[in-house]
Amino acid sequence: MSPIVKRKGEKFTLPSKYLLFILTIICAGTIILTFNTNIFSGSLNTAVGYVVIPFQNGISSVGGWLSNRSEELVQIRSLLAENESLKAQIDELTIENTILQQDRYELTNLRELYQLDSQYEGYEKIGARIIAKDTGNWFHSFVIDKGEEDGVSIDMNVIAGSGLVGRVTDTGPNWAKVTAIIADNSNVSGKVLATSDYLLVSGDLELYGSGVIRFEKLVDSADKVAEGDKIVTSNISDKYLPNILIGYISTLNVDANNITKSGQLTPAVDFEHLEEVLVILQLKQSMEEK
Repeated sequence: MSPIVKRKGEKFTLPSKYLLFILTIICAGTIILTFNTNIFSGSLNTAVGYVVIPFQNGISSVGGWLSNRSEELVQIRSLLAENESLKAQIDELTIENTILQQDRYELTNLRELYQLDSQYEGYEKIGARIIAKDTGNWFHSFVIDKGEEDGVSIDMNVIAGSGLVGRVTDTGPNWAKVTAIIADNSNVSGKVLATSDYLLVSGDLELYGSGVIRFEKLVDSADKVAEGDKIVTSNISDKYLPNILIGYISTLNVDANNITKSGQLTPAVDFEHLEEVLVILQLKQSMEEK
């Protein structure tokens, strides 16, 4: 086979069979390259699907959770502020309600004292507030905020509620001590208002735990005295002004001598709850001297 010799002046030409072979190789290479590129792209997409997308989902979830917590914190702060405000309002209302209740209680007491003052309008009186008391549940001995400078003196009668509380037993310039009729050493000459029969009322702190005190030496020859009758101070008392209500007969018994009667009475005054009293600025002795 003789070699191909290019003569001068002739153009280079490639035989068709070589050209076809070259084109075939180029096409095959392109197909292989394209196939490999698709495989790489698919692998990359798969890797993205397994790694990037879950990461993005996690970031999105965390962002959403933080956003919700932030909103909840804002709401909690708002609720806490509102709760504090409501607590302050409740405290203010509680204080106002307490003041109103106290005012109403004092108004009720003042009305009772006013009514009592009207019942005994013939006597000059002065109002006083209790500032101290002896130990125990009952106001059997206490101190008031009025004294000698206010015209108060020993043996002046003290009233409250619906009737007799006791009498002044000691005084100072601006204070006075009162001994109540329920005290163990207290004795009051009384009478049954309906029949004018006389009796003696004696204090008894132990018995007053049941809300009553004793009376004795009642002479009821006509047998007219009954439970519920009013007992008032008698005109023969040496220290108490007459006709001041002491209480009501609760029990009545005939004594062993079949002559006198004794029993228990319910005082007209609540000796467990006392705050204000009225002092009658007149002595029984001064009345007898006139």
